[in-house]
Amino acid sequence: MLDSRAALKDKNRIVVKIGSSSLTHEATGSINLSKMEKLVRVLTDLRNQGKDVILVSSGAIAVGRETIGLKDKPTEKVIKQACAAVGQARLMMVYQKLFAEYNQIPAQILMTKYTMINDISRQNAQNTFEALLNMGVIPIVNENDTVSTDEIEFGDNDTLSAIVAALINADMLILLSDIDGLYTDDPRKNPEAEFIDYVEEINEKLSEMGKDSSTSVGTGGMATKISAAKIATNSGADMVIANGEDVYIINEIIEGKNVGTLFKAHKNEEFELMDYLKTKQYP
Repeated sequence: MLDSRAALKDKNRIVVKIGSSSLTHEATGSINLSKMEKLVRVLTDLRNQGKDVILVSSGAIAVGRETIGLKDKPTEKVIKQACAAVGQARLMMVYQKLFAEYNQIPAQILMTKYTMINDISRQNAQNTFEALLNMGVIPIVNENDTVSTDEIEFGDNDTLSAIVAALINADMLILLSDIDGLYTDDPRKNPEAEFIDYVEEINEKLSEMGKDSSTSVGTGGMATKISAAKIATNSGADMVIANGEDVYIINEIIEGKNVGTLFKAHKNEEFELMDYLKTKQYP
């Protein structure tokens, strides 16, 4: 396991996913500018080291909801989409300003499940990612919530980030969450839950440990993170789940420190992402 951690220093194409609860203040739902600025600084520094960096950022619906003045998390799809339309523009405006302070160029990519299951759209998306990375740009990815339907949505950015990692042949996926990593049970409900710092293989018992999140702004629970780990590791990428409270933990992960839960990559040549997307019912 120590060798696996040390090998993280050599990762060259890194996807980082950050959730809504990590980007907003819990009390108000407003954007946490201090945390976003730190995240931008960390990602820019990784880019300055010559690494390819892709950010999968939640937060559009949460930011739009706060901007419009909705107190409760919307449940109607049309209201969610309206919030996303407002929030995505504001979120990208903040990212643009923050990255500009470090002379770094971000780009926005919005995706739906259709982007991946359609051969032409998938190839176009892959080509766009490659072109942006070759230019030194940091793509910022989110689901296109404004136009998504039940049939073509990913539903959570844990799954989306793993699919992006598979699409661009990333060798590292970092999921920043509101929990330290994988436990045998929900540590917020069971004080005897044990922390799991390393997963060699995802078996059925491990899959059953996933529990749904109860946060008011996020959509992805532990079940979606384990599902994401299956996609990432089968596609040849190591994956780490870590607590996004302090985004500098990204540096600790890349430095090989024992933080979060590491899911070891085991590239499966028989794993077909397109078949998975067409048949898999996401958690």
